[in-house]
Amino acid sequence: MEHDQSRNTSRRRWPSKAAAGAGAVFLIATGVVATNNASAATALAADASTAVADVGWATQSGGTTGGAKAAAAQIYTVSTKAQLMKAIVGTDPATGKSNKTAPKIIKWVGTIDMTEGTPFTNHSDQAKRAEIKLQPNTTVVGVGANAYLPNGYFKMSGIDNVIVRNIKITNPCDLEPTWDSGDGAGNYNSEFDGMTVDHSTHVWIDHMSFTDAPYTDDLLPIGNKDKNGVPKHIQCHDGALDIKKASDYVTVSNTIFEQHDKNMLLGSSDSNTGDEGHQTASFIGDLYRNVGQRSPRVRFGMVHLAGNYFVGSTTDAVYPHLYSIGTGLKSKIISENNVFEITGARAGACTDVVKNPNTANPEGNFKDSGSLVNGTALAGCTAPTSVGWSLPSGYPYPKTAAAQVKASVLANAGTGRI
Repeated sequence: MEHDQSRNTSRRRWPSKAAAGAGAVFLIATGVVATNNASAATALAADASTAVADVGWATQSGGTTGGAKAAAAQIYTVSTKAQLMKAIVGTDPATGKSNKTAPKIIKWVGTIDMTEGTPFTNHSDQAKRAEIKLQPNTTVVGVGANAYLPNGYFKMSGIDNVIVRNIKITNPCDLEPTWDSGDGAGNYNSEFDGMTVDHSTHVWIDHMSFTDAPYTDDLLPIGNKDKNGVPKHIQCHDGALDIKKASDYVTVSNTIFEQHDKNMLLGSSDSNTGDEGHQTASFIGDLYRNVGQRSPRVRFGMVHLAGNYFVGSTTDAVYPHLYSIGTGLKSKIISENNVFEITGARAGACTDVVKNPNTANPEGNFKDSGSLVNGTALAGCTAPTSVGWSLPSGYPYPKTAAAQVKASVLANAGTGRI
């Protein structure tokens, strides 16, 4: 969440009628979902649980192995919340004792609904029951193509060596968004990202999927009017994925982000100067489809974006494209062979896809080679190019030609493809 808590804010409880109007598939409102865990269990043979990070920043400084060295007692197959919560703390099934730091592999089967059929009652209840707080030396991997998390969010806080792969996440919808009269002319802000990486190291996020669907922003009820008299939707979605607080050695690869507005932060505040020299993150082979902004929005970080595919429209009725890559304060972004197909953007126009989100501060650094905007070489960037770093020796990543990026990403990104 990115807003100033010192402003005039107040929480707005979701109207029960509006929430119920989302339909039975929206679990926060109803606590009901159709799932077929039995069929997902047949896919257990597709086991990628011992894979280690092989791309981007997550391979550096000793690499990211997750739970690859787990003993038999710490290899779990889970299909319920109760099983999951025991597994993430490394519970030995024979003794019942937990070992949070032990290597552990968690094979996620089908849908795990964090409400367990009982809807969250308020913001505090949601914060407590929806959280999946991961521990160090952990691999969580979805089995087959049907691993799914509704009504929940992953949290990494001050930990090292985590892998999360092959799970679809519906971005959480905060039950009590906060009205912030000081956010522009006035806006609603919410808590709960689909995944948050705080002050953590060696993280590989791969073949994931993040989306607001089925509860997209056009279904949000109308709340307050802003200072200009414009009625505002009660925005219940925060970010899809945020990486903050001096996190390092993070790779996000082969992942789909779609149908979301404020997608992803690398650094949550211009005042967090401790992020300088950290926030080392890679985004490789990802799909950004119908995303409004922040793909990602970077502060301070040494960030590598290569072979990603961005597709959307500036006139989309629900998620109009504002920009893709945010060159925030002291960002240091190396971009290679990224492909933007944005209806309404000018061919080749860097400033239609790469922008400084806060013009009160100097624009960060951005150095590109080989990227395309609507089929034309990216040009005319306003950001300085002195990023001050280069890719480390032995830093692996696929050097996909721009002409091949779209087909490669569409064939490989998302769940069910490992």
